[in-house]
Formats: sequence, structure tokens, C-alpha cells
Amino acid sequence: MKKTILCIGAGYVGGPTMAVIADQCPDYKVIVVDMNAERIAAWNSDELPIYEPGLDEVVRRARGRNLFFSTDVSSGIKEAGIIFVSVNTPTKTFGDGAGKAANLQYWEKTARDIVEHSGHDKIVVEKSTLPVRTAEAMHRILMANTKGLNFEVISNPEFMAEGTAISDLQNPDRVLIGAMETPTGQKALQEIIDIYSNWVPRERIKTTNVWSSELSKLVSNAMLAQRISSVNSISALCEQTDANIVDVSAAMGADSRIGSKFLRASVGFGGSCFKKDILNLVYLCEFYGLPEVAEYWEQVVKINDYQAKRFVKNIAARMFNTVADKRIAVFGFAFKADTGDTRESPAIAVSHLLLEEHAELAIYDPKALDEAKKDMKDAQGKIEYIDDPYEAVKGAHAIALLTEWKEFTEYDYVKIFELMEKPAFIFDGRNILDHKKLFEIGFNVYPIGQAAMSHLN
Repeated sequence: MKKTILCIGAGYVGGPTMAVIADQCPDYKVIVVDMNAERIAAWNSDELPIYEPGLDEVVRRARGRNLFFSTDVSSGIKEAGIIFVSVNTPTKTFGDGAGKAANLQYWEKTARDIVEHSGHDKIVVEKSTLPVRTAEAMHRILMANTKGLNFEVISNPEFMAEGTAISDLQNPDRVLIGAMETPTGQKALQEIIDIYSNWVPRERIKTTNVWSSELSKLVSNAMLAQRISSVNSISALCEQTDANIVDVSAAMGADSRIGSKFLRASVGFGGSCFKKDILNLVYLCEFYGLPEVAEYWEQVVKINDYQAKRFVKNIAARMFNTVADKRIAVFGFAFKADTGDTRESPAIAVSHLLLEEHAELAIYDPKALDEAKKDMKDAQGKIEYIDDPYEAVKGAHAIALLTEWKEFTEYDYVKIFELMEKPAFIFDGRNILDHKKLFEIGFNVYPIGQAAMSHLN
């Protein structure tokens, strides 16, 4: 083996990233460690803790050969020459910056663990999304060691999207690596380039200083989220003017200066990164005395929250101004298709808002039902978690479609219509269904940013 790579953190980023590195770099030993014994046991089993298309195959090829999962953090630190840090950096819920700034307590603990258990020089790679200038603080903690050891800190943010993570890692648009502009920093930079060069064309490996790399991750996510909030704000206008958001988005997207990606109107964005990263950016702008810039980016989050509230308000208004004691089948709880991840999913906000209106929920998702139970465990109201969509719609007054799972487009909606109370409503929060066909079956159909198709007018 050329070198041992350690990743601290076996979550949605660390696990898939290291699996692909191990698969593509058979002459490197790759160890993934986590304090969560249940999670590590799952990584070592046939039922991986994360659902991601293609992940099973990649793990099976490398696991036991040069990919290993363990709870022995200290041994991994001692052995490795390169350490990727992929621990959780949630938004602070306390103290200065609460609600916006990143909580770095797990990151700092990891840095101190690295110092404690290291016996030789190492390269430490920031894989978690972190505020700009965090590498400087990490470097200070690492270099405060009394062992005479040298640590080089590299920023290597992830740009994979859940649902397409494996293909994103195997064929990335770019790999961004930021390093200190010192001789030893540039030498460490080359070592990380050497890893990715095993399968990524050199022209796609972009190098910067550490600060640009850290900020690029936040700004990339903020720009993508901004596009979603922008088109969602226009969807509200479309509904009031009989314009069609699909046509408007297509017209905009045909402009080569704008492009078509991330212009699909929906109930809102979710996931672990967008909201957290934007709020982190807001905090940084406030910290550096840029209140107008902070306010601009904060509005992206506010529009996203508004979209979920508007969706529920429309459900209540269309269903004769009350959903109290009415069964609503929730189709989809994951924040997007092809993942079991529900972090910041619009379904959470929508479900809570419906429960506040005293609706009764029947939640179905093909991959995220267990996570839905965790997310809604403290919710007040009647909730059923059902593993069959046809059971979920029995006696339901409405369907609220919240995740763009392909299977939702393939159901027998004639059968579903027969199982539901009448009049039957469908609120398509992702605009993926055949609305005309549903209307002909007998449904009252309410898309996002398009004219309603109702038999009640």
C-alpha cells in the first residue's frame, strides 16, 4: 500500500467518498471510523446505513480488500498519513450565532484527538463544510502539539448530490483542493492531487488557497438554493396570473446565460447542506460587517420556508377551508428522490403544519419511513407510517406529494381514486404527475405554479 487514508466520520459524505476512493485506488488502504457502533456495524453488513444508487456495489468491491470500517478511532489516527475529517457541523442552537453559525465543537474535538493519538506528521483534509478561515484555527490547534509534529491542513469540500452521489464521485464536474501557500503546504496539495488523479482528469482538479476553497463550497450551495427560491417565488405569481411555471422555467432555461438546471418549482429544497450553508454565509457576512449582503442571502431561506407554508395554506383553502379530522396521504418524506435522507426535508415542515390544522397523516416513503418516524416522534397529532401507498390512501381526502420518487408516477391512480374519499384531491408538490390524466379520472389537481384542474368550480 502506498499510504493509509483515514476518514473520521462515516455519514453521508465520509462513507460514500471513501468507498469510491478505495474502489478507484486499490494501492491505498482506506479506513473509515466513527464512534457510532451501530452505524459501523451497518457499513460492515449487507444492509448499509445509507441508501444511494450504486453504493452497494462499490462497497462490496473494496470492503475487506482495502476498505475497512471501524470504531477504533485512535488506532486509525496512529496508522494514517492522510486524515479526512467528515464530522457533523450543524447550525448552532445556542450562544453567539445561534441559528446561523456552524457548531464546530465536534470538529474541534476531532482536531484534538488527532493531536493526542498522532506519532508522526500528517495531512489533515477538511471534508466537512466549514466556515471560511476554519483551516487556520484547525492548523493552530494541530501545531500547538508538544511532540514536534507537523500537520498540513487541506480543504477539499464535497460537491456530490444525494441520490447521484456515486456517479458524482466517480465522474465529478470538478474536484476542488485548497492548500496553504507554503512549500510544505504545496507538497501536501500534491499528495491529495495524486489520490484523485487515479480516476479524475487533471483538468478537472482545481487548486486554490485554503480560504477560497472553504468559501467556494458555501457559495456554490447558496447559488443553487437561490435558483430554487427564485423560481419558487415566481411560481406563486404564476398561480395568481394563470401563467404556467413549467413554461416560464423552460423559457428562462433556454437562455444560455441562465441555463435550465435548478429551475423546477416545488414545495421547497431540503437536505443537510443548503439551509445550513446559507445561514453560515449569512453569519459570516454579518460578522464581517456586511448586513445588506447578509439580508440578501437570508431571503433565500425565507422564501423556502414561505413555499412550504404556502403549500399547506393552499391545501386547507382548497379543501373547504379546513383539513381538521381529514386523512391526508403524504407521498414521500425524503428531501429528494433516490435517498433515504430526510434532513431539512420540506415534508417535515409540511407535516407539522398539517398537524397544527388537525389533519390526520398517513405517511409513505419507499426508503425514508424509519427516518420519518424519528423526525416526527415529538409531533402532536394522529400519524400513521405505512409501507404500502395503496394502504396509505384508503379513506384519505387528499394526497400531498412531497418527494419526486419515480414510482409515484407509475401507480394505478384509478385504483387510488376508488380508495379515497370524495371529492378526492391531489396536491403535487413536485409537478411530476400527469395532471390532465388525473383530472379525467376524477381528481381535483393542484400543482405548483400552474392552474388548478378542479371539478368543484
